[in-house]
Amino acid sequence: MTVHEIRQLGDPVLRTPAETVTTFDRDLRRLIDDMFESMYAAEGVGLAAPQIGVGLRIFVFDCAGRKGHVVNPELTVDDVESVVDEEGCLSVLGHYEPTPRAVGATVRGVDRLGRPVEVRGRAHLARCLQHETDHLNGTLYIDHLPKDVRRKIMSGLR
Repeated sequence: MTVHEIRQLGDPVLRTPAETVTTFDRDLRRLIDDMFESMYAAEGVGLAAPQIGVGLRIFVFDCAGRKGHVVNPELTVDDVESVVDEEGCLSVLGHYEPTPRAVGATVRGVDRLGRPVEVRGRAHLARCLQHETDHLNGTLYIDHLPKDVRRKIMSGLR
């Protein structure tokens, strides 16, 4: 397994919507294993493929007592209720900001073998599912913040 460098804010891959996975082979299984290794090496709780420079719709997570991966995820927000809690990102190092997210969320997709997968989460796991799915759409958590806070983070990273 390989630990990949985590791409940082400013890398275009983080702002590019990821492509649907169509081939379920040994390379995909190796990529998912590498993503877990990279996430653990960075001490994260979730990692999307674009964060290691791969433009595919895959994320891994080990969050709130649940561990798994989802290929080609589709997110559904279960609750209209939202909560503001501190959020950070391996691709925006050193910044944690109060970020609004839905209290409950479900992701449906497939696993590394193409079998259906459903992950339901509340609280911290729901936040993780929303955060990682955002990455696959070219969105970062800072996009959910007020413009002045976003500008402050961006100027601090230059």
